[in-house]
Amino acid sequence: MPKNSTKYYWWCQFGGWGVLALFWILFTLTFDQKVTVVVFQRLALMIFSGILVTHLFRLVIQKFNWLLLSVEKVIPKLIIGIICVCIVDGLVRIGTVNLLNITTNQSKRDLLTRLIAYTLENFLSIIPWTLIYYFYHYIEKSRKQQFDTLRLEALVKELELKTIKAHINPHFIFNALNSIRALIDENPSRARTAITELSNILRSSMQAEKLETVTFEKELNIVKDYLALEHIRFEDRLMIEYDIDEDTLNQPIPPMMLQTLVENAIKHGISKQVSGGIVKITSDFKSTFHELIIQNTGRLNGEINGDGFGLASTKNRLQLLFGEKANFNIKEVNGNTVEATVLIPVDIVK
Repeated sequence: MPKNSTKYYWWCQFGGWGVLALFWILFTLTFDQKVTVVVFQRLALMIFSGILVTHLFRLVIQKFNWLLLSVEKVIPKLIIGIICVCIVDGLVRIGTVNLLNITTNQSKRDLLTRLIAYTLENFLSIIPWTLIYYFYHYIEKSRKQQFDTLRLEALVKELELKTIKAHINPHFIFNALNSIRALIDENPSRARTAITELSNILRSSMQAEKLETVTFEKELNIVKDYLALEHIRFEDRLMIEYDIDEDTLNQPIPPMMLQTLVENAIKHGISKQVSGGIVKITSDFKSTFHELIIQNTGRLNGEINGDGFGLASTKNRLQLLFGEKANFNIKEVNGNTVEATVLIPVDIVK
């Protein structure tokens, strides 16, 4: 939690319980009762025990992530929590009274009666505290989600515009069209298929800005079209391998992410190797993650970070869509292979 949030929390704690104590003093004076030492002792005890047990209650709420639950799921937990907190508060007050030998209206009664009286009295303060605390964070969470949504939309539009530009730039189009032209007389059937593949890629690029996620299967099909076109150009210099767990095909991923990573593998890897190389796509489940790995022959020279799908932007986009556990990493392995890894948690994916 940020330092400012912690500071405001304690200000609210002391301020809130202080206002409650002031209210009790005014209440006492209203009925022409004297504000005696005993009254101040009771108020001090109420403030001390109230701050203690509500702070512990806050720690429980945070530890078990109750603030992340829906209202329907959290209400029963809060009700049980309030009852437990009121009982604990009563025990703290009884223990403090006995330890310091403080005289109160309840001190002459038996233990169970005192505990019930304190517990019922505590409901008047613990219930408002819980409602204020929960709904404050509920509103803050809603505001944060709206802010994250706006950030995501802005980031997605920026990335997708760059991605679309990369796919329709003259270099890519001319290479694809030249490859197709060479096939028209030699292999008309393959030329027609290549035109369809190019059409699929361009259509997918234009539709990407309308979607936050697509299924891995749909993205993989576009990538296969792209690699099929590139194979016409590179011929035997480009070898392609797939290691796909079929259970991952329905998993959602950001649109054009796999396509762009594969394109980077071709552009910065295979095209710079005289003898060509391998592009391997692996999709599997690793623990609670959907793991995507794109490997290509070549060396990591930092060029990918300058592209439209840089390391920081990819990681940021993943975390906005799938939470902080999502990750993206790229590294060089074995001295001649670049490996890009995407981790998407499956436990929060719908």
